[in-house]
Amino acid sequence: MNSRTATVRKAMSNNREFRQSRFQPPPGACEILLVRHGESAPHVEGESFPLVDGHGDPPLAPDGHAQAELAAERLIATGEQIAAVYVTSLQRTRQTAQPLLDRIGLEARVEPDLREVFLGDWEGGEFRKRVADGDPLALEMRAAQRWDVIPNGEPADDFERRVRAGIERIAAAHPDEVVVAVVHGGVIGQIVNIAAGTSGFTFVGADNASISHIVVDGHQWIVRCFNDTSHLTPTFSTAG
Repeated sequence: MNSRTATVRKAMSNNREFRQSRFQPPPGACEILLVRHGESAPHVEGESFPLVDGHGDPPLAPDGHAQAELAAERLIATGEQIAAVYVTSLQRTRQTAQPLLDRIGLEARVEPDLREVFLGDWEGGEFRKRVADGDPLALEMRAAQRWDVIPNGEPADDFERRVRAGIERIAAAHPDEVVVAVVHGGVIGQIVNIAAGTSGFTFVGADNASISHIVVDGHQWIVRCFNDTSHLTPTFSTAG
């Protein structure tokens, strides 16, 4: 090896290297693990779910309780230090959170602004029947990708505003922490819409007991994961 080659190699060996790095939340950001509640009790034609502040409030079905256990096991297995667990004012979220709360020794915190979108005249279980029957308004709702096609349904702007406010409150209370929020399918879709800058039903359809992951850093919301069901059995991961 001549002296010139040796000099070049020595210079190259002193060059700085920049490896690809794993994602790290920005300082002060809050990581929120969004869990959709487990499968709730079926709607029986001619009957209505009990209402809480106008919202249908069915309990979990037996499969929903099993899904809640699996979700809790998965969240524990991540090894994350969970600072808080949030639920809504509707019982299916608290019931889904309970196995996790029992394992980590925390009490649920209620964030009422993350309750499900208000379905107007179709509350109490009527929504499920209308969709299953192919009601013309249900088809119009799907085509327009707006919940407020439903008579007296919650206006889209109002829904987005309250969901944003609920997430911002949680994030402000937990800088540099990881929290779990057990919420609803429509709410998860709205949260991810806000983060991704999308609209309509782009992210509607999170499965029962699925886990989605966002990072909230002030006005920037980062989507890390949507609708993870790897902890569920095939039957559970396709349940409605």
